[in-house]
Amino acid sequence: MSSRQSRHAWRRFRPQVRVPIKSREELDIMRLAGRIVALTLRRLSEVIRPGVTTAELDREAEDFIRSHSAVPSFKGLYGFPASICTSVNEEVVHGIPGPRRLVEGDIVSVDVGALIGGFHGDGAATLPVGEISDSARRLIQVTREALDRGIAKARSGNTVKDISGAVQSFVEANGFSVVRAYAGHGIGRKMHEDPQVPNFVVEADPDVTLVPGMTLAIEPMVNAGTWEVLVMPDGWTVVTADSSLSCHFEHTVAVTQNGPEILTLP
Repeated sequence: MSSRQSRHAWRRFRPQVRVPIKSREELDIMRLAGRIVALTLRRLSEVIRPGVTTAELDREAEDFIRSHSAVPSFKGLYGFPASICTSVNEEVVHGIPGPRRLVEGDIVSVDVGALIGGFHGDGAATLPVGEISDSARRLIQVTREALDRGIAKARSGNTVKDISGAVQSFVEANGFSVVRAYAGHGIGRKMHEDPQVPNFVVEADPDVTLVPGMTLAIEPMVNAGTWEVLVMPDGWTVVTADSSLSCHFEHTVAVTQNGPEILTLP
């Protein structure tokens, strides 16, 4: 689940952000949480189809997470009323599952969190509903590759801005825009920890050097049109300001001595 921050909020960061460092044993637990997230996303990709409601996806996800002795991280988090976020088409993030039936050609950004052993895993994927348009398919491909490029920069000695710059430059070179009101984040015992991991670079803001043991939720949110977004009256669902399509991919990643390790793999 993305962390809601504005440019002004990033500028309130302390010059020395205290980022929790995970031990080997804690990383083992986070691998388990991440695996449950990844398996849940895979399960949802198998059941998503025209006619399914987003509420049915939510029930499927909650049952699956609990069957693995974990609990949904998002349920009740800051008052969120569901177990997963389901954001359809122009919805960017934090869509609340409900009676909406999916139709052929929709794309659905599904965001999943799982808590086990006191640690969270967080991951997201944008899933097609049946056959989708070439433009939607390209948006998905670019966003997925932007995530890969961001993860590749999650190396000891690099900085958060290296991740942000890799995502932003690739997305914008392909004619899309990155959302600026929401960001990735540190993750561990809390769903949202330091540091913030925005998908664009603000040169004047403080940076954070990456060291082994940091765990980050890297999550490009990419719009086909403007980067600007609006929040719907439900107080949660974020939509593109110009009603263009939006896409969201996310992995929980550990910084290690040997490079980035994706924790949200099945």
